[in-house]
Amino acid sequence: MGFNLDTSSNNPKNDDQLKIKRLVSVDLLRGLVMALMTLDHTRAFFSNASFNPLDIEKSNIPLFFTRWITHLCAPSFILIAGIAAYLSLQRGKTKKQLSRFLVIRGFWLIFLELTVVSLAWTFYPGVFMAGILWAIGWSMIILAIVIQLPINSVATLGIMLIVGHNLFDSVQAEQLGNFGWIWSFLHERAIFVPIPGIRFFLSYPLIPWVGVILSGYAFGSVLTKSKTHRLHWLRNLGWGLIFSFLVIRGINIYGDPKPWSIQSTLWKTILSFINCHKYPPSLAFLLITLGIAFLILYLFETTYLLESKIKPFLKPLITLGRVPLFFYIIHLWVIHFSAVILALPKYGLKAITLPFLLSSRMPENYGYDLHHVYVLWLVMLVITYPICKWFANYKSKYRYWWLSFL
Repeated sequence: MGFNLDTSSNNPKNDDQLKIKRLVSVDLLRGLVMALMTLDHTRAFFSNASFNPLDIEKSNIPLFFTRWITHLCAPSFILIAGIAAYLSLQRGKTKKQLSRFLVIRGFWLIFLELTVVSLAWTFYPGVFMAGILWAIGWSMIILAIVIQLPINSVATLGIMLIVGHNLFDSVQAEQLGNFGWIWSFLHERAIFVPIPGIRFFLSYPLIPWVGVILSGYAFGSVLTKSKTHRLHWLRNLGWGLIFSFLVIRGINIYGDPKPWSIQSTLWKTILSFINCHKYPPSLAFLLITLGIAFLILYLFETTYLLESKIKPFLKPLITLGRVPLFFYIIHLWVIHFSAVILALPKYGLKAITLPFLLSSRMPENYGYDLHHVYVLWLVMLVITYPICKWFANYKSKYRYWWLSFL
C-alpha cells in the first residue's frame, strides 16, 4: 500500500497491451488484499471473540481462517512496493531520483503511522502504533540505499534476510541491555513506555520486511519481460514457495520460532501446521503467504488481459488497488467510528475506548458473532468505496505533486 503503482512504461520494448495487462493484474492483487485487510480490521473492532482467533484451543475453524487468510496482506503490500520501485525506473526515473523519492515517501509513511493512523486505531493520543506503514516506510528508506547495487545483489540480500533471520530467534532484547531497543526495532516485537501515559507498540520489526521489499524490487525485473516469461516465473515461484513451506514446516526444525505439534484432532493439527509467526514474519510465514500471492498474480495475469474483460464484481478491486494509502487511512477511521456509533447505545461515552486493540479491555458482552462481522465488513467496503472511487478519478484527472504521496 505504501507505493502508488503505475506499471505503464516508456520502454519501447513493451507494447500497449502488455502495459495495460500488468497494471490491471497487480492492481487486482493489491485491491484484493486491501479488501481482506478490511475484513481483518472489521473483525478486530467488532468481533465478540475475546481471544486470539489463532488460538487453536479456543478458536473455531471459520474464525481461525478469517484471521489466517488476512496474513496475505502485509507481505503482498511490501512485495508490491518493491515491484513498483523497480518499475518506476522503467518509466524513466534515474536511481538518484528514485532514491530521493523513496526516502521522502518512507519518512512520510512513518509520520502518518505515528499520527493519523495511530489515532485512528486507538482514539487516544498517548498511544503510538508502529505497524505496516512503519515497516514499509523504513523498508523504502533502506531500499533507497540498496538500489545502487546490481539487481542480482539486491535479490541475494533480500533472500538472505528472509531465509536467514530466524537464525537469531534465540536473541532477546533484554540480553542486550541498553541496546535492546535496537534489537526490537530490527527483530523483536515490543511495547515501550518512555514516560508515564505514553505507550509505543512496535508490531513490525524490520529485518524480514526489508528482505521482502528488496525481493520485490528484484522481481520487478521479471514483470518487464514477455508474457510467457512472466507466467513461467509466477507459476513456478508460487508453487515453489508453497512446496518449500511444506518441506521446511514439515521438518519442524527451522523456519519458525513456534514448532507445530500433533493435536487432539486432524483439523487442529492442520491449523497448528499452518499457524506461523507473523511478528516478525518467519521464513515459513513468508513462504506460504508470498507463494499464494504469486499464484493469485499468475491467475490475474492469465485471465485478465484488458481492463474491459474484467468481471464487474472485480472492478472495485482495481479502484482500491490504485489508491491504497488513501484507502488504508480512510477505512480505519470509518471502521473505528462505526464501532463507536454501534456501541454508544449500550455503553455510553465509554464506547469511545471499548473497540480497542487489546481484547482484554473489552467487556465480556461486547461485539458480534462472526456472521455479523462479515456483514459489517461488506458495509465498511460499501461506505469506503465511493470515497476511494472519487479520489481515484480525481487523481487520474489531476497531476498535482502532492497526489503522489496519497
